[in-house]
Amino acid sequence: MISEAFNIDCMEFLKKCKDKEFDLAIVDPPYGDAKNKNQFKRADKKRFGGWFDKYKEVERTGGTWAAKYKKKIIRWDVAPPKEYFIELFRVSKNQIIFGGNYFELPPTRCFIVWEKLTISEKFTMAMCEYAWTSFFDNSKIFKCKPQDKFRFHPTQKPVELYKWILKNYAKKGDKILDTHLGSGSSRIAAYDMGFDFIGIEIDKEYFDKQEKRFKEHCTQGSLFEFSGGEIAE
Repeated sequence: MISEAFNIDCMEFLKKCKDKEFDLAIVDPPYGDAKNKNQFKRADKKRFGGWFDKYKEVERTGGTWAAKYKKKIIRWDVAPPKEYFIELFRVSKNQIIFGGNYFELPPTRCFIVWEKLTISEKFTMAMCEYAWTSFFDNSKIFKCKPQDKFRFHPTQKPVELYKWILKNYAKKGDKILDTHLGSGSSRIAAYDMGFDFIGIEIDKEYFDKQEKRFKEHCTQGSLFEFSGGEIAE
């Protein structure tokens, strides 16, 4: 089983990949802010059927999230260029894209909705997140708590969420790609479930932290079985 991570720009990596080299890409790219203009030429719209002709824009609202990560947000929260999605679709057979509601992607009947189970009144983030998928299947809702024990990335997702995704959308022998590795939760999930995995993270600080987290996890072993969470269609 392969589990590798690289501290490089994902665009550099993707351009070196073969067509359909990965069976499934599970990615969580930054959504971008209002200063990040992603406008495409008319020729791009014609060529790609309007899939990538523009991106939705969103402004961060600050609060506790911004206070915690401060200027780190400015460097991290830049939406990928149109070439990123073109390359992602080229190198992978299927895709699951968190934040798909912020980008103009092809129509799909299969969205994943992650409902964050929390009872804290202090929880100021969104109560759920959407992931666009390329699968022809019914949309599903997965419910689990948003916090892992060790949190160091602004959009860190729980390992349990990725395990549920792999259980429902990956097949034995699939090779998994994550172009925005972040905290490394996807890598840990793939490792525990026996999938070959390649992860890319451009930020050296996040890369080093996920490496430490992954190595400690491998040393300790999987102490808990995946519970399966709750599924609703």
